[in-house]
Amino acid sequence: MALTDRLLDAWYNGHPALTLLRPAEALYRRVVMGKRARFVAGQGTIYRAPVPVIVVGNITVGGTGKTPLILWMIEHCRKQGLRVGVVSRGYGAEPPSLPWRVLARQSADQAGDEPLLIVKRTGVPLMIDPDRSQAVRALLAEEPLDLILSDDGLQHYRLARDLELVLIDAARGLGNRRCLPAGPLREPVERLRSVDALLYNGASKDRDDGYAFTLQPAALVNVLTGERQPVSYFPAGQALHAVAGIGNPQRFFNTLEGLHWRPVPHAFADHAQFSASALAFTPTLPLVMTEKDAVKCTSFAAPDWWYLAVEAVPSAAFVSWFDSQLTRLLP
Repeated sequence: MALTDRLLDAWYNGHPALTLLRPAEALYRRVVMGKRARFVAGQGTIYRAPVPVIVVGNITVGGTGKTPLILWMIEHCRKQGLRVGVVSRGYGAEPPSLPWRVLARQSADQAGDEPLLIVKRTGVPLMIDPDRSQAVRALLAEEPLDLILSDDGLQHYRLARDLELVLIDAARGLGNRRCLPAGPLREPVERLRSVDALLYNGASKDRDDGYAFTLQPAALVNVLTGERQPVSYFPAGQALHAVAGIGNPQRFFNTLEGLHWRPVPHAFADHAQFSASALAFTPTLPLVMTEKDAVKCTSFAAPDWWYLAVEAVPSAAFVSWFDSQLTRLLP
């Protein structure tokens, strides 16, 4: 088991050795709480954009479904006639310069897997830069926009924000509720009191402290050809290789099982790089991966490789609340 897997298991299932990390956690907490306090006090260089900025982030390490929710938000806002742009850190990207405008024809190595997925799916104007304030400035210099969505960036306090949405995995929750490295939290749990809304990925109904949303399988898409098929394309009981290089691979494997297939799971690190040899599994079976992984595999995909396109479905209460916030921010 890799070190990161061991840590994840310890954070969510407990391990006595984590007590040895308490001093490092205390130091980490002081640093992040200090950054937050300076932001709240208005100290340091904080950029406020001339249009509303909505941060979609998380407080835990690992995947919580940010990208599907951002895809939903892009389309929802567009239906109301809003011109939407997106900024992202561009984790793992190696562009020639920064800030960098992501285009659909670029490679995942250059653009980053999640930004490239978003642009390929929606064509939205998207800029990457670890300094998200720089990304926002550059994007607004190129595009007339009404609204900016920040993919992650909850802890990026050089960028002012008008709305903070925090996503939580409903099954895993907050683990042991401790900060890094003794737990999975990027900031103390008290930080959640100051955000505008919590969304629980995988919750069956809204909670007292937040809204529910689910990820619904939408289609199977051939990685090589782009051919699109309904999820009924594979019959119940179909054996297949399942590849997931995301923050929580098990959630993807569970989704495939929920479609009554028999996945052989192959979990990779989040943002993993792939090759044809790394995905040459035996026995020979169809291979299904996430859309985020597929954008890195188009150049060497085999004919029987597919990705499962999913769509975020937020609760009706969240949609109503979100619309009220848009009205407030964009009178």
